This record gives sequence, structure tokens and C-alpha cells, in this order.
Amino acid sequence: MIDKIVPTVMEALRGIQDGSTILLGGFGTAGIPMELINGLIELKAKELVIVNNNAGNGETGLAALLRAGLVRKIICSFPRAADSFVFDELYRAGKVELELVPQGNLAERIRAAGAGIGAFFSPTSYGTELAKGKETREINGRRYVLEYPIHGDVALIKAEAGDRWGNLVYRMAARNFGPIMASAAKRTVAQVYAIHPLGAIDPESVVTPGIYVSSVVKVDRAATEPGGFVQKH
Repeated sequence: MIDKIVPTVMEALRGIQDGSTILLGGFGTAGIPMELINGLIELKAKELVIVNNNAGNGETGLAALLRAGLVRKIICSFPRAADSFVFDELYRAGKVELELVPQGNLAERIRAAGAGIGAFFSPTSYGTELAKGKETREINGRRYVLEYPIHGDVALIKAEAGDRWGNLVYRMAARNFGPIMASAAKRTVAQVYAIHPLGAIDPESVVTPGIYVSSVVKVDRAATEPGGFVQKH
């Protein structure tokens, strides 16, 4: 019997090693797998490479992971924000590396990993410092830059609900990078607020099929978070 539900966050994270590349869901403050990040901090795996849309907000989540000194490098699109002071401090001190990737390229590089695409040409960043040292090509009169997929050892994502097979549904903008990250990692851990009986989730509503998911762990919804939607049975 297939049952991907695990009882605790720490059991779901078991096996993450030093130096792992972690695809971390979230867009700003939407869809951040906060409980999984807190568990990653407790796990104390070091020298991590984190792939995320930004570089943390305030003192929690990714910012707390950075503050704990567990991150060697961040691959992201928006490292600077009004409350990204933890990353800014560490970067200026030379304690964390940054690979800056335009947002469209970031999404496509992750998607390409899941789709088995070896590389692709994008016009974004041509003629800028971000294209320095990369192969370029003219196609139909326009210049393009060769970009490579971003593969993850582990993807940590947040979904609204799942079942024991690992099928996932998301809530509104919390979906963001979750589906493509789940397909681009060797192993995917999803935190959910509800676990439904097998067959209770409308197949047409499933966004991430269970084939992409390794573990599902149920967490409590924080009091500050909006409620979920009613799943059709």
C-alpha cells in the first residue's frame, strides 16, 4: 500500500545532507513552507544551496535559516527587499554567495529540470552582466543566452491539502513555484493543512500528482493565516 504520509516534520526531512541543493517554495511571503524550514534549521544540515524567489523576509523562514549560518549560496531573483536585512548583512560580510537569476529564467530553469530539458536559449539578460561568460546565439535576428536547468536534491513546498499517495492541491498564490519545484527535485517533501482520504480530492483539482512527491506531513495552520477552501467530495 502506498502511504507517503509521515507523522513529523523531522521524519519528513530525514536524510537531507550537508551541501544539498534545496528548492524552497514561496513567493515573497506566500506559500512559504515555514514548518519545514524550521525543521531544516533544527536538522542543522550545513553548506546548503537554496533556490527561492527571494532571499528571506524579516527574521523568520528563509531569513532564520540564513541567520543560523546553514546556507552557503542562494539562487534567487529578488535578493533585496525592505526587510531582507539578514541576507544583506551576510552578503556584505562575504558569508553567503549569490547567483542572481531573472524571475522568468528562474522559473524556466526549474521547469526545464523537471521536463528533462538539457538547456534552452532565453533573450533575457543578453548584453548584461548576468550573461557574462555564457554562450549566446543569434536566432531569427535576436540574441539569446544559453541557460541550464536547476536540479534540486530536495524540494520543500507548501500545499493546502494532500492524500496518502502524495497528490496535492494548493490555495491561490501559495501555489507559485511548488509544482515545478516538485518535478525538479530528486525528493519532494510537502507540508499540508489537511489530508483527505484517497479519492476524496477531485482529480481535476490535483495540481501536483503524487508521482512527484516523496513525503507529506500535516501541520497546523497558524492563527494569522487565512483559512483554506472547502474541497469537493
